[in-house]
Amino acid sequence: MYNQKKTKSYKEIVKIPQNLKKELPTSFDIIGNILLIKLKDEIIKYKKGIAQALLKNHKNVKTVCLIHPVSGELRIRKIEIICGKKITETVHKEYGLKFLVDVKKSYFSTRLANERKRIANQVTDNEIVVDMFTGVAPFPIMIAKYAKPKIIYAFDKNKNAIKYSKENIKINNVLDKVELICTDALNIPQYLKEKNIKADRIIMNLPFSSFDFFPKALQIIKNEGVIHYYEILTDENLEIRAKNLEEIAKKHEFTLVFNSIRKIKSYSPREFYIGIDITAKRKKDADVA
Repeated sequence: MYNQKKTKSYKEIVKIPQNLKKELPTSFDIIGNILLIKLKDEIIKYKKGIAQALLKNHKNVKTVCLIHPVSGELRIRKIEIICGKKITETVHKEYGLKFLVDVKKSYFSTRLANERKRIANQVTDNEIVVDMFTGVAPFPIMIAKYAKPKIIYAFDKNKNAIKYSKENIKINNVLDKVELICTDALNIPQYLKEKNIKADRIIMNLPFSSFDFFPKALQIIKNEGVIHYYEILTDENLEIRAKNLEEIAKKHEFTLVFNSIRKIKSYSPREFYIGIDITAKRKKDADVA
């Protein structure tokens, strides 16, 4: 028997007034060797010392960045490097896959790793999958590696995201399964119509705007298909949103079955990153465009 020295939390070694330690974040994201952290206004002036403590506490981390909420149609974070190497590009690994990411130029969440694998496990052989907001293509690559889809169409309007997507599908050797298209999601129905393609499964990971694009998803799905819908919502708004989605579906001659509704992660004290698995079925007497 021997006494193993317990690893200290960064909170124990950070130099900050004792009464403010309760304001220190309890969680943060590590993408590759870059750590991303949000800080409350009360402790923002201590950001350098906090970052130094985090760097000391996480040996694999080379850079600590202060982040602000994701904003805009391109889902870009405002990033401030506060300690370590002056880099924003890194390689992140999950489930045996590698993703080249620039945290300043495109959005990527490590907290969706299990969600990506969960969806890949649901994909059946020869499905046509559409990822409407692909980012650096983590969903398509996970699906291509762990399932046997016919093809995955991955769309994004962020040119930098598509640039990294191209590298990632090469790195993970799924060039034959993923087709990347740089365009606004509004253009997806026309793009697929010209190819005479309908989707078996659709991924809608744009949590602040997915609702606005739900009609577009219904335009590109087969007579029956699955939509993985993500949105940031409060508990109070969840039931309202489900009814909103049903109303939109009704206008497009579809009925919806909500297979599962999950709180994937907290976004704020009252808001949650919600994932909804939906089966959409076209009404039998509806006209097919």
